[in-house]
Amino acid sequence: MQALMLAAGLGKRLAKYTKDNTKCMVEVAGEKLIDRAITAIKKARITRFVIVTGYKGDNLKKYILDNYRGQLDFVFIDNKDYATTNNIYSFYLAKEELKKDDVILLESDIIFDEDLIKDVLESEDKDIVTVAKYESWMDGTCVTLDENNHIKKFIEKARFLYEYVDKYYKTVNIYKFSKEFVNNIYIPFLETYMKMYGLNCYYETPLKYICKLPEISFKAFTMDDRPWYEIDDAQDLDIATVLFSKGEDKLRLIEKKYGGYWRFPGYIDFCYLVNPYFPPKEMVEKLRYELPTLLTQYPSGLFVQNMNAGRLYNVDESHIFVGNGAAELINALGHISKGKKVGVNIPAFNEYVRCFKDSEILEIDNSKFDYRLDMTSIKSMIDKADITVVINPDNPSGFMLSKEQIIELADYSKSNGHKLVVDESFVDFARGEVRFTLFNDEFINKYPNVIVIKSISKSYGVPGLRLGLLATSDINLLKELKQEMQVWNINSFAEYYLQIYQLFSKSYDEACDKIVEAREEFVNKLEEFNEFKVYPSEANYVMVDLGDINSRELAITLLDKYKLIIKDLSSKKTFEGKNFIRLAVRDSNDNNYLINCLKEVIK
Repeated sequence: MQALMLAAGLGKRLAKYTKDNTKCMVEVAGEKLIDRAITAIKKARITRFVIVTGYKGDNLKKYILDNYRGQLDFVFIDNKDYATTNNIYSFYLAKEELKKDDVILLESDIIFDEDLIKDVLESEDKDIVTVAKYESWMDGTCVTLDENNHIKKFIEKARFLYEYVDKYYKTVNIYKFSKEFVNNIYIPFLETYMKMYGLNCYYETPLKYICKLPEISFKAFTMDDRPWYEIDDAQDLDIATVLFSKGEDKLRLIEKKYGGYWRFPGYIDFCYLVNPYFPPKEMVEKLRYELPTLLTQYPSGLFVQNMNAGRLYNVDESHIFVGNGAAELINALGHISKGKKVGVNIPAFNEYVRCFKDSEILEIDNSKFDYRLDMTSIKSMIDKADITVVINPDNPSGFMLSKEQIIELADYSKSNGHKLVVDESFVDFARGEVRFTLFNDEFINKYPNVIVIKSISKSYGVPGLRLGLLATSDINLLKELKQEMQVWNINSFAEYYLQIYQLFSKSYDEACDKIVEAREEFVNKLEEFNEFKVYPSEANYVMVDLGDINSRELAITLLDKYKLIIKDLSSKKTFEGKNFIRLAVRDSNDNNYLINCLKEVIK
């Protein structure tokens, strides 16, 4: 058995990363792709490695011989026409070497589990195509399989049909071919194909014709949960670096992303806070049906967005303001509050500190009250600040002030000529008997000093739409906010979501009740850990004091071993030197999986 790598390409889409070297010289998580490939080849006990070079080929050859001379029998083939040909020609240039033995073929821009080549080699099947179940991030040639895992059909990118994605598998670009197949069938096909279509084609394309021959049988080797990635551009490189990093590096890279975890199949996000029970399937289907229209049409201006949102909560449209997520609204508030004194309960959602960067931040240290909101301290802050922010339920503790307490603060701040910002982004997840909203005309008209903020993204399960609401009867403040906004700050998908929400409002109420049930079950199971102190919560998250268990080490272990992403609070103010975490409440299946993983780790 020998290995063949096609490494002649320019790698243009990787830009600066391939300015001086070919793609397999790019580093991923501190190790070059070529080093990883050689490690895998040696682990499979393959002793012969054929490499077709081209762009910056001398650099690659020198690096390999300087670092691996004598460890493998290297054969270098130079594709002098790399700039005008594609990998079909690179493969063809190796035809004389391919006569000598069976071959493991791999492309130079993939990163994969180091046991993969060994396991493919040990398979009894002669001709193998390595495949992975199709995921949304994948691009390129796909295949379909029969009930015995044989390749039925190769599907080129141009022939891809999304209605069949559940049946598709993506080729991983690692193959095992017998020398009989390569020399008697594949090479003759390549020669004919290149005569007909030229040299600027892909070696995979002829396989779609070959697999139809009755005497040919390609077996699929499925990746299952093995990590791998195809690196075509800078974003691919970034994602692959996360996937193949470990320990603190991996956790730091994940935290730095602030989301986008759908690009990491199999990872479960217990960090960011989203309603798992809404929107319902029927609403998603309605959005999907309107996709072509919404994608190609401009959204309405801010006036229409405010009208839609006002209808949603029965609030006068002149008192409501729609933002691109609550973060945009908080940022706008920060802009028009320059030079003011802003009181914030700490710890808090970071935007309430970051976005008021031109204000004087006055802090209430909630750790003194075991992370509960303290009415006396908030009133004291109202006496000395211009604006006081209350997140209710609190983030990250989940502690919640009652409706009567919030009205008491509204009255107190009104009598002081003070602005009170109440962020009720998580209030819909409170138990039914204590659940309330300030988004109503009676409250808003009575308290023009109060600014109410709500994140639609979190509670309504649509963070990808970026929707947030602000309500106040302070008309002058709303005018100032409008000056901070673009004409189209909301996209068409978000506008349509607001437009159709009322059709599904009953489902939303049911979804919030399901969160309450899931949270209570989750908390009960967390409280079974003697090591933990679990804080009561009215939100869709739970704060846990781990005691002597290191929160950072736990977050790393859950990420590395179980693909679970949790919020380590040790870097937030008031948690220094402590071991606190915040866990999002997901559905029962995910919550129970986390509980079982915690049991293994703690044990």
